[in-house]
Amino acid sequence: MYDGIVQDLIDELGRLPGVGPKSAQRIAFHIIQTESFDVDRLATILQTVRQRVRFCVVCGNIGEEERCAICRDPRRVPTTICVVEEPKDVVAIERTREYRGLYHVLGGALNPMQGVGPDQLRVASLMTRLQDASVEEVIIATDPNVEGEATATYLIRTLLPLGVRVSRLASGLPVGGDLEFADEMTLGRAFEGRRTVER
Repeated sequence: MYDGIVQDLIDELGRLPGVGPKSAQRIAFHIIQTESFDVDRLATILQTVRQRVRFCVVCGNIGEEERCAICRDPRRVPTTICVVEEPKDVVAIERTREYRGLYHVLGGALNPMQGVGPDQLRVASLMTRLQDASVEEVIIATDPNVEGEATATYLIRTLLPLGVRVSRLASGLPVGGDLEFADEMTLGRAFEGRRTVER
């Protein structure tokens, strides 16, 4: 649609996840039209991120050292491992300030249609970590969608024979939501996770 380099910029921005053609165009024109936008700083940060950020050798989270900040933190509880799909899930859980254990990042979820099986995820390294008898519980915190549920089911079947306690994050109805708009999976999980009301 646009000449040369402008279209190249829009195309590259459009390759980012969650950025559609219209958003890519808006971002491109913001960069072009806003004189105060520091393009050099953005370019430097992108190059630095590519050079310095790596995946933790223990859990698969991101950081600037061989082991991430959570794995290096001596205050974390080493007897519990929370299994998540992506590093962004670690950040979401950390924001709650409710969990003090360690993590294991799978690097995605099972999706046979796209060729993602257990061998493409960090399942083998999780099994290696569980050989340490100090781990008492594995919390599965995959997304509550089809791929996340399939991944959770696979992990539960794989982990239970090891004798470690396996739990799954509760999921259900969001606060402020309407029952009539909830999908079947959400309602089903809400019924599974119901609790008895005490006096």
